[in-house]
Amino acid sequence: MDGHLKRISKLLFGLILYAFGLVLNIHANIGLAPWDTFNVGISQVTSISIGNASIIVGIIILIIVVALLKEKIGLGTILNTILIGIIMDIMETLNFIPYMNNFFFGILMLLSGQIIVCLATYFYISSGLGCGPRDSLMVALGKKFPSIPIGAIRGTIEGIVLIIGYILGAKVGLGTVIAVFGIGFIMQTTFKLLHFDIRAVVHESIFETTAILKNILLKKQEKAMNK
Repeated sequence: MDGHLKRISKLLFGLILYAFGLVLNIHANIGLAPWDTFNVGISQVTSISIGNASIIVGIIILIIVVALLKEKIGLGTILNTILIGIIMDIMETLNFIPYMNNFFFGILMLLSGQIIVCLATYFYISSGLGCGPRDSLMVALGKKFPSIPIGAIRGTIEGIVLIIGYILGAKVGLGTVIAVFGIGFIMQTTFKLLHFDIRAVVHESIFETTAILKNILLKKQEKAMNK
């Protein structure tokens, strides 16, 4: 049980960190990061919140990844899909992160957000409890094309969603270009420094995790009854 609690704690920490990094990207105010551009574009067209746009987009991607690319749905997949958008909305409501009006500080905030997102990706995916929808897409394509660096795959995905977000009317600036070319390099470097091979992680499905936790609880109940 302690092992699974540690893994779940690592997962939750990673998701909170991920949401924080995404909010930093938005508040850098020099052009949104690609997925943020996509979510903001959806938000502007539909009038739903950015967080809810993130959730809806995540669910659609998840359906595609599971149905076509055969990735597992884990506890981390479900929590990523739901919690990151909710946490982002809470952070926006608390309004503790200022919007940058200085270009130089905006660049620093954007790069900080990118680094935090990459660290968060390491924390929550290394828990082995499933990838979020966007990261599942990256990992699935990484397995399908093992000779292509994972950073290049991430950068290509981000470039495509950036174009769509721009078409939908989201703000695009120099920071957006930095994010497209930067995220792949930062992620590749982060994983290399942490000796982390994202393709090698074996994930538990939500059914496997549920069965394990159920067995652990039953054993604890039996021990309590035998005392």
